[in-house]
Amino acid sequence: MGVGVSGWPLAAAVARAGQLGVVSGVALDVLLARRLQLGDEGGHVRRALARFPVPAAAQSVLDRYFVPGGIADGTPFRPVPRLGLRPRRHGHLLTVIANFVEVFLAKDGHAGPIGVNLLEKIPMANPAAVYGAMLAGVDYVLMGAGLPTEVPRLLDALAENRPARLSVPVQGTSADEDHHVTLSPAALLGEMAGPLRRPRLLAIVSSATLAGYLARDDATRPDGFVLEQTGAGGHSARPRGRLTLDSDGEPVYGPRDQLNVPEVAALGLPFWLAGGQASPRSLIDARAAGAAGIQVGTAFALCRESGLDATVKRQLLRQATEGGLVVRNDVRASPTGFPFKVVSMAGTTADEQIYEHRQRRCDLGYLRTAFRRAEGEVGYRCPAEPVDEYVRKGGLIEDTAGSRCLCNGLAATVGFGQLRPGGYEEPPLVTLGQDVTFVAHLPHSADGYTATDVINYLLDRSSPNNAA
Repeated sequence: MGVGVSGWPLAAAVARAGQLGVVSGVALDVLLARRLQLGDEGGHVRRALARFPVPAAAQSVLDRYFVPGGIADGTPFRPVPRLGLRPRRHGHLLTVIANFVEVFLAKDGHAGPIGVNLLEKIPMANPAAVYGAMLAGVDYVLMGAGLPTEVPRLLDALAENRPARLSVPVQGTSADEDHHVTLSPAALLGEMAGPLRRPRLLAIVSSATLAGYLARDDATRPDGFVLEQTGAGGHSARPRGRLTLDSDGEPVYGPRDQLNVPEVAALGLPFWLAGGQASPRSLIDARAAGAAGIQVGTAFALCRESGLDATVKRQLLRQATEGGLVVRNDVRASPTGFPFKVVSMAGTTADEQIYEHRQRRCDLGYLRTAFRRAEGEVGYRCPAEPVDEYVRKGGLIEDTAGSRCLCNGLAATVGFGQLRPGGYEEPPLVTLGQDVTFVAHLPHSADGYTATDVINYLLDRSSPNNAA
């Protein structure tokens, strides 16, 4: 669910209602630093930092970023270190602590399960993110946007506080070259007392073939799957075969892209269906097909507890209620090259005028790609960065057309947009799933509906036969 939309308040509300609450683990280092710079209203971040197992490390983050009362209006946020194959120690530490804070707050005060959702597409952040979440007792790790083949081994190592590593693809290198990012808990935090509980891994996949590939070997087998259909928010899998666009410029999916649910069920691992599943009938059908349940994103993204900026959320709800909410599966928007769901909404970078007016920059860099420079060193580039820089680094100019800065746009969507020279503030970029029919079945009030309202609707608790 993007960056910060499924934050700890939403995950905690879902878990308290007896379901699996999931926090987004993407860019939590930036969100933590910016929450502290805004004064940490309510003191929640500082409360979690006080429970971090290495107090000196938590204090170093507090000393660097916390501003009592918040930074003055018109002041830009202090930057955080960008990802790389050899990350700065502080960058690794900030990611560990940020994920600890988010999961700790999501789990605080109840016994419900909490998961963290990460992207295989951001491998340079994942060892530190996973370890921070594990220090807080996370129950599940969900990972998609690629195949998490090395993640079971990563979880095994980190559960024992051993050094862990993940491979990082580097464009322009041969298959036998080894590029990876490492995390040594002892080197970063000192010796830790006792092993950590290993969370379960749910791999987010878009086909039975991919599920079967992961399940065939003990080294790559997850503990379950989320089977994501093409209507889900965020990134989508590319259509199999030749890319064809419809009259609206969206990719056309065919029979080869349909999920073979019985084939996945035959693997014997639990699975959940995702993408356009927000209805009681979908839940009934999923269970009848052998699924453990459904994963729902968009309905929760628009609820009261989500991290969406309040003004943005009200506008989205109004558009959805009036039938005017349009979500496009844009093949150009994401620097990753994967189709990405973008809400057509005024004032966001989905608006071509806003997009053209925004000065290109890449100062967060989560979706940068590593590549081999001519002189042999590893560099980083992103199609959403300034065009001349991208081309100078060997990128193709056609890759830059229509490419949006997801990092800055998604951070702005949850109220943490960076302020630029001249008073320009980063505009938001909103992603949702393409099915919003659930809105008609949820309570309508001035401040919207709650996460519990969504759960009651999905479980059809209005029916005596389905009351839980």
